[in-house]
Amino acid sequence: MTEKVDEAKNNAKGMRTFTMVWLGQMASMLGSSMTMFGLMIWAWEKTGVATALALIGFFGFAPAILMTPIAGHFVDRWNRKLTMIFSDLAGGIGTIMILILYNAEILEIWHLYVIAAFIGIFTSFQFPAYSAAVTMMINKKNYGRATAMTGIGHSIASIFGPISAAFFIVFIGIKGIMMIDIATFCLAIGILLFVKIPQPKIAEDIGQGIKGIFKDAVYGFKYIFSKKPLFGLQMTYFTTNFFSNMSMILLAPMILAVTASNEIELASVMASAGIGGLAGGITMTIWGGSKEKKILVIMSVIAIEGTCQMFFGLGSEVIVWSIVGFILGFSGPFVMGSSQAIWQSKVEPNKQGRVFAARGFIAMGAGAVSMAMAGPLADLVFEPSMTGGGLLGETFGWLLGTDVGSGMRLMFLLCGMGSTLTAITAYSIKRVRNLETLVPDFDELEHDEEGKEGEDPVCDDEHARSD
Repeated sequence: MTEKVDEAKNNAKGMRTFTMVWLGQMASMLGSSMTMFGLMIWAWEKTGVATALALIGFFGFAPAILMTPIAGHFVDRWNRKLTMIFSDLAGGIGTIMILILYNAEILEIWHLYVIAAFIGIFTSFQFPAYSAAVTMMINKKNYGRATAMTGIGHSIASIFGPISAAFFIVFIGIKGIMMIDIATFCLAIGILLFVKIPQPKIAEDIGQGIKGIFKDAVYGFKYIFSKKPLFGLQMTYFTTNFFSNMSMILLAPMILAVTASNEIELASVMASAGIGGLAGGITMTIWGGSKEKKILVIMSVIAIEGTCQMFFGLGSEVIVWSIVGFILGFSGPFVMGSSQAIWQSKVEPNKQGRVFAARGFIAMGAGAVSMAMAGPLADLVFEPSMTGGGLLGETFGWLLGTDVGSGMRLMFLLCGMGSTLTAITAYSIKRVRNLETLVPDFDELEHDEEGKEGEDPVCDDEHARSD
């Protein structure tokens, strides 16, 4: 009885600690969302092309992906709280650099590319460190709930970031918005300095020295590849991220092109998606996620998200985009919560830095490529062919029209079809469909292999075959 009371107290304490960290990170995300919206409008007014906006995302995304496998090594060696502070601080420095350039009236598009790359390098530490820290803070029954709360933070940033930026830009300008952003990252760092986050024992197989860094960079991939069901799930994300990132990076330029650069309508669509995400996050937080059918939830929702992408392309009115954005936002927490719960429960805590880093690299790698392709494809292929009497216009003009923005709408339609078909195909594969029973939870594995501490599951051929 006493043990149960102590466990309940520890669980409550862990959730309180997580909630404090979550509030600080949410405030920082809100500030960053405001800055991004303001800079997005500035970049569109300065260039008027989709490539410029897409490249800002690409230069922030690509370095983060390239550094992620290496970051996993340090996350499993360093104090995870300090690693998160390190990452937040780099983001704040990037905003300060932009503010200085803007205030001096010398800010150029290429400056944003360079600073986005700088921030992206340090952002690579954030996901594996944050995810691994959450595993240590809370009980595994709350993994889905915690991920949903993180999604709520993203949704609040998506809702109030663009709306607040559109409001404040009139009164305090982009400079004032960036000052708010700097204040929020200071708050996030302050909370991290205050809370105590448990640190797992360093894994015995962690690499040493320079060679160890590269050994650990590969370790996470070996771990995932050795567990075929997890690998199948990860390749699903690889494919769907390719399609979703290619389309969603064009959401702002598409809406601005179709609405003659109406900032309020763009903010309305983004806010609707954020409201949907908030509603979905609250629902997921209350529900806590499926106990046994997480894979079914993941694949079903990915198919819904693909359908939403298609309707972004088929629609041409703000009301349609807003409804679709709400549905897309609402569905997101169910995928993220269910997926994160699977990975946090299956992977040993002192290996999660390396494994989650490899996870991020695989899932986001295709996204980075598609983001780099999206702008040029829109500006040089789809838009000219749809609006200039080309083959695409002759083929799809009856459905999407041949006005400005039609090419990007076609890209949304095709990418949505790709995401939906990927989810259906993945669920038809038995190994992926039965992942939750084929791969044991790490605490169950530790119990079954008591007395075999230090054994490396990557090199365990019997375990690999059983997966």
